Amino acid sequence: MKNKVIYFLFHSAILVVLSVVLLSSCKTLAKGTASSKGSTAVKGDKEKIAFEVKFFDANREKLLGNYDNAIVLFAQALQMDPNSAASSYELAGIYAIKKDKTKALEYSKKAATLDPSNVWYQLLYADILKQNKQPFEVAEVYKRLVKDNPDKIDFYYELANAYLYSNKINDALKVYDKMESIFGVTEEASMQKLTIYKSTKDFDKSIAEIQKLIKQFPKEPKYLGMLGELYQSNGMNDKALQSYNDLLKIDATNAYVHLSLADFYRSQKQNDNAFDEIKIAFRSKDLDIDTKIKILLSYYDITEKYSELKNDASELCKILVDVHPDEAKAFAMYGDFLFRDKKNEEARLQYRKAIALDRERYAIWDNLMRADSELNDLTSLEKDSKEAMELFPNQPLPYYFNGVTNIQLKKYKEAIDALTEGKEFVIGDKLILADFYARIGDAQNELKNKDASDAAFDRALEFDPNNATVLNNYAYFLSLRKTNLEKAGMMSKKSNDLEPNNKSYQDTFGWILFQENKYDDAKVWIGKALDNGGKEDGTVLEHFGDILYKLGETDNALKYWMDAKKAGGASDLIDKKITDKKFYE
Repeated sequence: MKNKVIYFLFHSAILVVLSVVLLSSCKTLAKGTASSKGSTAVKGDKEKIAFEVKFFDANREKLLGNYDNAIVLFAQALQMDPNSAASSYELAGIYAIKKDKTKALEYSKKAATLDPSNVWYQLLYADILKQNKQPFEVAEVYKRLVKDNPDKIDFYYELANAYLYSNKINDALKVYDKMESIFGVTEEASMQKLTIYKSTKDFDKSIAEIQKLIKQFPKEPKYLGMLGELYQSNGMNDKALQSYNDLLKIDATNAYVHLSLADFYRSQKQNDNAFDEIKIAFRSKDLDIDTKIKILLSYYDITEKYSELKNDASELCKILVDVHPDEAKAFAMYGDFLFRDKKNEEARLQYRKAIALDRERYAIWDNLMRADSELNDLTSLEKDSKEAMELFPNQPLPYYFNGVTNIQLKKYKEAIDALTEGKEFVIGDKLILADFYARIGDAQNELKNKDASDAAFDRALEFDPNNATVLNNYAYFLSLRKTNLEKAGMMSKKSNDLEPNNKSYQDTFGWILFQENKYDDAKVWIGKALDNGGKEDGTVLEHFGDILYKLGETDNALKYWMDAKKAGGASDLIDKKITDKKFYE
């Protein structure tokens, strides 16, 4: 409980006349302020003056924030006058600030006991009892406060709360009834009673309490809504519907009424009526957008299972952006539904509208870049990722998108710069770090920076040693350079163990065997690649032709080279191989 003690800072000149002030009778300070008044232990003027000086010095130290000094001085004052409730009160307050609950409780109890008529002492004592989790004792304090201050409604609430915390439900209800007899029906007390009645499943008393609120506040629509919900939850659907209709008479435009009706119709499996009510609510500007977003999120989840509701969700999204054209989150929400349903172009349009309204929401940029990626729109992805890098320099994903896109655009230096910078912002995710390094390895390889490429791939495998793609790509690049083929073979074999029947991985292992002049083994592995979809892959077909040529099957080799050219993706040497009917590397 906030300490309501009020203090005043005095100018140093006051100290000069301190003795004169102390000789005068001690005046009561402002409301809530502890004074040195009230003790009977100090009798003589000299002792009174000494006590007042000590008490004043203690207060000064407290005002200056020197709590340890203040504790010493107040304790000394208390030694001079053991019956000084004010000194005990001040000590309790300081110990509460220092979070010493034990001493705070000791001194607050002493102050409250020494001066039971002082409300502020009692309130501090009650507050510290709460901190010490002693609800029974808190209730005793507030019983006295209610008795001495029957016109203070806050004390009744505190007493009822203490009873509730002590699990004395009936005692709490009696307090609320007493309050009602004195102050009339109040929302807070009635709502507390309603909560109790609901928890004890006392339906009749719950209904009576809500009806009491309706009578007291006839123009307040929410109570009729609560009544309808209560009837509905207890299977009294006719009465529930009547309550909602009564509510519409009071406020036909209230969006929350229509949401309640939607819930009612849904419970009755009247889904068309329910959806009509939701649409009315969505068209209301009085229903805040966050509530609408929550409803749409529930649709997002449920439409994963019930696809027939996707049209309903789409209609609500359109209403949302129509009613809230200045809210970025409305367009972002619509975009999420479209993106989920693979409508990438439409989704991207909504994300761009959202960003036009609010450029500072990273999540929208994230989704925009993903939409660009799904559309394979490299130009847009490069532009959008670069802008996101500038707006959100500590987010790693824009750097990754930018790097990958620039690799595809053959801007390898730009790719390396983006990926190298972006990896520094990856925190604690080894798999993502591995991906960054792997992409750097790809770009460095294209620039013929062999050592830098190998170093990047090695770092990638340190972070993710079982990344089949990295193992395959690294092995393939080594095989093309005819470098460290033993290491390449081990990595390629591991990638095939991790992901069997992958034509690209099988082709890589076959090509490593080819470079080792193990043509029969190479033919077996690239034959596997052909069986797993490689017949449509120009690289696999060309490799198989190369192997056949080395095995002396020139006519068959020519056939596969021609198929490779037709399929696309073959090397720059394919035409020369076909023309000359000869293998070149």
